[in-house]
Amino acid sequence: MDISQPAAQTLAPAAPPACPASVPHYPIKLNVNGQPHRLEVAAWVTLLDLLRERLALTGTKKGCDHGQCGSCTVLIDGKRVNSCLTLAVMQNGREITTVEGLADGDTLHPIQQAFVDHDALQCGYCTPGQLCSAIGLMNEGQAKNHHDIKELMSGNVCRCGAYPQIVQAVSAVVLGPGAGPEGRDAEHDRDRRHIVIGTVPT
Repeated sequence: MDISQPAAQTLAPAAPPACPASVPHYPIKLNVNGQPHRLEVAAWVTLLDLLRERLALTGTKKGCDHGQCGSCTVLIDGKRVNSCLTLAVMQNGREITTVEGLADGDTLHPIQQAFVDHDALQCGYCTPGQLCSAIGLMNEGQAKNHHDIKELMSGNVCRCGAYPQIVQAVSAVVLGPGAGPEGRDAEHDRDRRHIVIGTVPT
């Protein structure tokens, strides 16, 4: 026997991982776009994944999955929510509206029609979230001018940069078709500045 070479060590095969215990599922009831659903979900399933993977409502997009881009925005009882940040079990008994539920048959929601009229989209990936967020903004009733709309829609990112058209579309519905850049915003700016006749305002 050649003892000049170390004996090869025989490694025992790794034991297979232990089978996890049965994952508990919890029954929930949701009304999604007017349709009742009874489902059983694991505790960690997000509302976004439930909508896309269980209900095949893929209009709601998964972008950052961290609540930073707004592409997953849906309406929960009329309030806009990032569906990637809320668990499905937390919404038991709630009414969920996704982009698929905005139109009334062939008739677009006014916000949807405004987006078409103002060409407020390019690739369209963020558009479902933008639409739901805009309707949530309408329901909140806080936007009084273009500045408010820009601020209150700032949680929805458009990587194509269609922000001017998006603001125009939302303004046309929220503020009325006559509210242009020189309309209510101009009055708002004048109210905020103290102008002395004969001087140039800074």
